[in-house]
Amino acid sequence: MGTKKLVIVGDTAFAEIAREYFDGDSSYRVVAHAVEKPYLKREELHGLPVVEFESLDRHFSPADHEVYVAATYTQLNRLRTRLARSAKEKGYALASYVSSRAFVWRNVRLGEHVFIFEDNTVQPFVTLGNNVVLWSGNHIGHHSTVRDNVFISSHVVISGFCDIGANSFLGVNATIANNVTIAEDNWLGPNTAIMKSTSAGELFKTRQAAAESVSTHRFFRIPG
Repeated sequence: MGTKKLVIVGDTAFAEIAREYFDGDSSYRVVAHAVEKPYLKREELHGLPVVEFESLDRHFSPADHEVYVAATYTQLNRLRTRLARSAKEKGYALASYVSSRAFVWRNVRLGEHVFIFEDNTVQPFVTLGNNVVLWSGNHIGHHSTVRDNVFISSHVVISGFCDIGANSFLGVNATIANNVTIAEDNWLGPNTAIMKSTSAGELFKTRQAAAESVSTHRFFRIPG
């Protein structure tokens, strides 16, 4: 367990996961959680105190604690962005996590408050902005840029020379072709393939697979 003290903002599933990664695979030691007052429903989580975010600096000094905001893509990442900004205004440094099981090439440029899970491949000459989350198993191709406040879920493929706009969300198994710009505030549903550049605020839905008229029991001739 690390020696740098960390407060995780949030008490959701992502907060629990973030604590596991920081405690088990970083130089940080998580000492508390913080939640905004209207959402404060408990006093502790797995043995750690949960305090009001608004008065966090009264409990844990910014001089010797850092903060990570464990929020997902709520409001196109604006919740995570707002809380991270508020933590900085209170004087906290924002922590990052890069899994020891991720491949991040030596000349990749990382912003602050980045969380990179295991099995990510981040190729040469990539730039990741501030407040970016890469969930497990993505490919970020060479010379690509992921701008601020982006959430990339699992098994996304971003090809070379791409530009991913601020505040965007890329769903599971999304694929971005070479030399494509994803504009800001885009939402890409699971398994979407983007072959040309997009405009700001576009929503790409995924079509649900349609069930066949024949049942599995009939198709596989399973006796009733």
